[in-house]
Amino acid sequence: MSGLAVRLWAENADLVAAALAHPFVTGIADGTLPRERFAGYVAQDAFFLEAFARGYALGVAHSTDRAGLDAFADLLAGVRGELRLHDSYAGRWGIDLATVQPLLATSAYTDFLLATASLGGTALTCAAMTPCMRLYAFLGQTLAPRVDPGSGYAEWVTTYADDAFEELAGTLERLLDAAADTPEVHRAYRRAMQLEVGFFDAAWSGA
Repeated sequence: MSGLAVRLWAENADLVAAALAHPFVTGIADGTLPRERFAGYVAQDAFFLEAFARGYALGVAHSTDRAGLDAFADLLAGVRGELRLHDSYAGRWGIDLATVQPLLATSAYTDFLLATASLGGTALTCAAMTPCMRLYAFLGQTLAPRVDPGSGYAEWVTTYADDAFEELAGTLERLLDAAADTPEVHRAYRRAMQLEVGFFDAAWSGA
């Protein structure tokens, strides 16, 4: 495989490895993650995903052709599916998503995404949003053989290991591949990947 998305992923292999080895992620894999940390993550991720959906909506608005419009609309529908998963967790675990206040790491990420999607055009929007999709697909597919089916976190892993999520990540990467290869695109991708690791740091520490 070749293309801009593949090159950017390879350039950020250090951050991918940091995410995979993160104690929050390894705790999901082996089932030892304390429930309260996962509950806090679910609340923060639901807040984040609402901003992510708005980023896709801005992609729809800024698309200059039918293919881009359709692709961003499909991606927006995929985020709505993720939000339903979070609603399910919240209902089971008594999390009131309506009262969630974002942590600093969450606000930093959502502010970056929305500013980029609002002002940066579709190329930078794709660069800023692809790391989340590709990283979660990678984590799901990597953790799937390891996770205990009876674990409370198996549903999270299988959601991101699913072929449907892989297709959504591929859709966004195809949009990215059509973008010009500029230093700004590389910086946006790198920044988003750094914020992903920071999000796991906050989920692990609760701060």
